[in-house]
Amino acid sequence: MSDIIQQAKLLSPRRNSSHAQSMQELAQEQLQHFGIDAASEYGQALHQAALHLYQTQGDIARLWQVTQDTLEGLSREDKIARFNAKKFLSFQIAKVLDTLQNPFRAVHQSLHRQQGSQLARNHYPLFDNVTALFSATPVVVRTATYVYACTEWVDDAFQGKEATHQIYSRLLNPTAISLANAIVDLEAGPYAGEYLAWNFNSGMAAIDGMLSNVLRHGDVLVVSRNIYGGVFQLLHDYFARSDRLAIQLEWFDGYQADEFAVFLDKVKSKHTQRLAQGKKLHVYLESPCNPHGYVLDVPGICRLAHQDEHLVMLDATLATPVLSQPLQCADRAERPDYLVHSYTKDICGSGATTAGVVIGENHRMFQAKGDNVNGVDWSQTMFWDVFYIKGAFLDSEKAFDVLNGMKTLEQRMLSKVINTQVFCRFLASHPDFRVNSHAVEGHPNAGLRNKLMRHGWPCSLFTVDMEGASLDRQTFVRFFDSLEPAFSHQVSIGQNNTIILCPALTSHSELAEADQHAAGIFLTTMRVAMGTDNVKELIAQFIQSARLHIDPLRPGFTDKFMSPADIDALYQSVALSSAGQHYSSGPSMAALLS
Repeated sequence: MSDIIQQAKLLSPRRNSSHAQSMQELAQEQLQHFGIDAASEYGQALHQAALHLYQTQGDIARLWQVTQDTLEGLSREDKIARFNAKKFLSFQIAKVLDTLQNPFRAVHQSLHRQQGSQLARNHYPLFDNVTALFSATPVVVRTATYVYACTEWVDDAFQGKEATHQIYSRLLNPTAISLANAIVDLEAGPYAGEYLAWNFNSGMAAIDGMLSNVLRHGDVLVVSRNIYGGVFQLLHDYFARSDRLAIQLEWFDGYQADEFAVFLDKVKSKHTQRLAQGKKLHVYLESPCNPHGYVLDVPGICRLAHQDEHLVMLDATLATPVLSQPLQCADRAERPDYLVHSYTKDICGSGATTAGVVIGENHRMFQAKGDNVNGVDWSQTMFWDVFYIKGAFLDSEKAFDVLNGMKTLEQRMLSKVINTQVFCRFLASHPDFRVNSHAVEGHPNAGLRNKLMRHGWPCSLFTVDMEGASLDRQTFVRFFDSLEPAFSHQVSIGQNNTIILCPALTSHSELAEADQHAAGIFLTTMRVAMGTDNVKELIAQFIQSARLHIDPLRPGFTDKFMSPADIDALYQSVALSSAGQHYSSGPSMAALLS
């Protein structure tokens, strides 16, 4: 009985100072707290209503415990029945709240009968928010702050002990929370209960927040070579500066776990004294990486790093949860500690919103003040250490845009996978093009792609260079400029339209020429971010542009591409194969009915 009373006390305005030992006493305390005469007709009715609410809170807590204890063993029919029963219970509770609104409004109106400058005070938003509970999509909550329930509740909110009572939209917002829950479900699947997410106003804000939370002055950071140029700049020009955090950057050029093992040993040997003084070594990976789209052996690298308790951070923006779900590895040692996405790219897909997210284990992301879990103090969690104070939060409108984009993510990625395979194989048919994509069979990264990506599907970002064509700069520039309008000359990636740019002049222009070449980027390197367009129309524009600007100087250049009939056959073959993989990978009807 004591556990039920403790659950019921969560509803009390004196939840932290109550001495009540029964539901009756809780209801009596509530009336006393608000100065209500318990002997009056109103007091008697309120006492009964409050009593039933306390009893309901205890019953629902018990219902949740029963659910936790029995869920694994339930049949699908039982799960459906229980879901619908609880769904209706939610409607009933909402209906009770809605019924309360008319007398609530009447009392409020009787308090404010001023005219003129006081007219605006006649409205109280809580009256109109109840019906939003029945919205079929997440509600866009456009507010900076929230209405307090009572002193002890808001005090708990400030202590991080009342998650459902937001105090400021810079910290928590219902729309953003809906998005955070959605991305955790997508990425972590059966392990979703172990993870939390914080949404940021951009992908770079998310990465900065993650690095700021993890890194301490003088730490060592192993970084995979091919990362987004903005992250390179952030690491090199901010975190590594001696007058900032003096982070020691070590660049890993490989992709395989065995290469990482050798490199990690060298880094530890190099920084033996630093690590002995208490500095930490962490790992930052981008897979698939920008701009080539190559994948790293993330599970293998995580397993090696975790042997010595090194934290691993992974930017999985280009994979999306469709191509890879590293947080669903059965072996926890093979999962990254933090996973970051730029929502701006494929997950949203519209190109109209900038947003980002960091996902991590619960105890690293949030704890109530005063708690300490798995050796992590509450003050070290991402919420209190970074998110709470930096203000790079995601507003409700952007969160809603990303949630809408998620609805079509799977279908968009299927189209991009088909287009990527067709376009890469078309380009690879020409001897003067070097296609840097694991979509091309025989590519050095194709093995990891087959091993780690769902169905062995490729990343939709890749590069191709024309260094072998020996074109002068002006010829190349004229050819590149003529690829519009089929190809969009834009900077971002992950939209519905296919985007092409020269990394050396745009996304990776921050890198010195030597660093560009080390990353496989040359002046004629073109980064292609495949969209959902008609890939055959893209190929036609590519060929026609080459005929216009390259054939006059290199007669017969376009004749080296595969024939139109072969392109048609390639497209049909790839489309049928990829669609077959996608639509046959779900559970069978027998499994759904069992």
